[in-house]
Amino acid sequence: MEGQIDMPGPLQGLKVIELSHIMAGPVCGMMLADMGADVIKVEKIGSGDDSRKMIPPVIAGQSAAFMMMNRNKRGIALDLKHEDGRSVLAEMLSTADIVIENYRHDTMEKLGLGYARLKEKNPGLIYVEISGYGRTGPYAERAGFDLIAQGVSGLMSITGPDGGGPPVKVGAPVTDITAGIIAAMGALGAYIHRLKTGEGQRVDTSLFEAGITHTFWQSAICLATGISPVALGSAHPLNAPYQAFETRDGWINIGAANQKNWKILLGIIAAEHLDEDPRFADNASRMQHKDELVEVLTPLLKSRRTDEWLEVMDKAGLPAGPILSIGEMLTHAQTIARGMVVETEHSIAGAAKSLGHPVRYHETPAEISRPAPVLGQHTDEVLAEYGYNAGMITALRDKGVI
Repeated sequence: MEGQIDMPGPLQGLKVIELSHIMAGPVCGMMLADMGADVIKVEKIGSGDDSRKMIPPVIAGQSAAFMMMNRNKRGIALDLKHEDGRSVLAEMLSTADIVIENYRHDTMEKLGLGYARLKEKNPGLIYVEISGYGRTGPYAERAGFDLIAQGVSGLMSITGPDGGGPPVKVGAPVTDITAGIIAAMGALGAYIHRLKTGEGQRVDTSLFEAGITHTFWQSAICLATGISPVALGSAHPLNAPYQAFETRDGWINIGAANQKNWKILLGIIAAEHLDEDPRFADNASRMQHKDELVEVLTPLLKSRRTDEWLEVMDKAGLPAGPILSIGEMLTHAQTIARGMVVETEHSIAGAAKSLGHPVRYHETPAEISRPAPVLGQHTDEVLAEYGYNAGMITALRDKGVI
């Protein structure tokens, strides 16, 4: 059977039960699945993960958003409001290595499946909780949403155009995605501890903490000075010039932050005289006169096309790059070379593309070979692995449990 074949990767043999929806939890599960863990996604009867309804776009009626986040997983559908559904899940959790959940703070306890109870039967269980604000503190009971977390974590105060304007969120749901990645890191840290001691543990992280993690530079400034940094457009809060500049036909990112690269830039744009200008003598001076620096450099950089500048800058070893659309990024030679676009064969949607795994394991490579499951696709298969015979599975189906 499909489920009996171990997935390749460094986590081959680990059993993960994913009780999560939308993004943060599914990202965590996806990362572990890509690394070879057998991730069984448990969805609610009827509608399943809410991301199944995040349409358009659809491919043959299947949510593209759901398929992106849930490849490499097996899927079952259970009614956890039914006693038999909870019993099935409890049996699965009794032998699981890792469980991922992003429910409200007391949902698992109300189901009789909180960590304390699960630990009695499975002391090695790694219990990963992803919430809006963490399981402690005055916001512990609040629901988590990326937009809200971006605001509370300070990210929206440092995102947007230089000079101010209305609040702007980061285009990608960075707190959701980062929370999932951090949770996967936490699960692996706990797994290493279990290898040493045999003991499992709770792992607790949140969208709020994920957002804060992205503020290292700005928090360093605020903790040192007491002043909260503001949005700077594409500019860096500590280095200059390090931002996007307009060219004759578009924009280019230039990273001439240190003194060596600053001098290389001046040579490229034939502006060596600026090296003698006290306003731009070193990084501290350039930061102090950043607006003037941009004003001086912009007309020089607008004299040539982006591709012309890139050719010269690449040859000179100056960090620079184009600003690509998502479509351009997905078809870029480097994206393809790194395997960051992959394709699987979905049972309904056919050939379906998704993003690749972002880490290369040279001895135990990750592989993306399983498409996202249709709702309940692997229910019978998984239950059979836990000892349910055909009659028992039919009885559960007749009750509406599966």
